[in-house]
Amino acid sequence: MKYSTKVSDAVHILSFIALNAKESLTSQAIAESVKTNPAFVRQLMSSLRNAGLLTSVKGHAKPALSRDAKDISLLDVYRAVEGDKPLLHQDTHTNPECGVGVNIQLVIRDCYDQVQKKTEEEMASINMQDILDQYEKRLEKQGL
Repeated sequence: MKYSTKVSDAVHILSFIALNAKESLTSQAIAESVKTNPAFVRQLMSSLRNAGLLTSVKGHAKPALSRDAKDISLLDVYRAVEGDKPLLHQDTHTNPECGVGVNIQLVIRDCYDQVQKKTEEEMASINMQDILDQYEKRLEKQGL
């Protein structure tokens, strides 16, 4: 099973844009940093733009955060690129004639809902400025 890296890549894109605000940033240049293809970058940027997190004009290589980095939460980014997709997924193909198979999935769903709620609360408390600050601290520790 392949896991989605959309949130990670979207945070990377927003960070790259914030850290290179004065540079000309084509989707090709951003894609090289993310190590993906420009079409995927454009797709994520479109989702970020539709969510009001990014501004960009087609044909102009000057994307920008649409609000201050401290006003963009990790939850905002998650919802922009993943929508309402849950973090954890149940096996929906269990035997409906098995008491365990049916009922354990209902219990698991309740537990997963609890995890989703707590995770979203934590994601809401982390903003892009926090991420950028941690990035800068990491560079300082490396002497860069």
